Amino acid sequence: MKRIYIVDDSEAIRQKLIGLLAESMQVSVVGQADGAEMALDGIRELQPDIVLLDIRLPGKSGLWLLAEIKRNWPDIAVMIMTNYDYPQYRRQSFEAGADDFFNKTLDFERMIHLLVSGQSPGTARRSSGILGRSKRQE
Repeated sequence: MKRIYIVDDSEAIRQKLIGLLAESMQVSVVGQADGAEMALDGIRELQPDIVLLDIRLPGKSGLWLLAEIKRNWPDIAVMIMTNYDYPQYRRQSFEAGADDFFNKTLDFERMIHLLVSGQSPGTARRSSGILGRSKRQE
């Protein structure tokens, strides 16, 4: 079972994710935070397999947290989820080590399906041709 930590400043989004993921035998939500610094403490303590991470957070950004996660725990998969699906955010996220990037408005159900189906993070990125190359080519 994959252990998931959710980082989003929206309580509604966090609760929706927890509810949808609770139905799956493939994943377990082990923690949540509404900001980057609180999340860093939780991730350090709980050592999840996957972090679902919003880019825009109060205080330090999700991109800052992504870099910290990958620097300290490179084996933790990070799936970015945002309403700000700008090319520069995608590029910065992948350059910092994100495994996937999802638009919360358009890709929410696809992200949930990826998690509950047991597919590895990075699958959506490779199959959708994001940035025009696969992870293996990087």
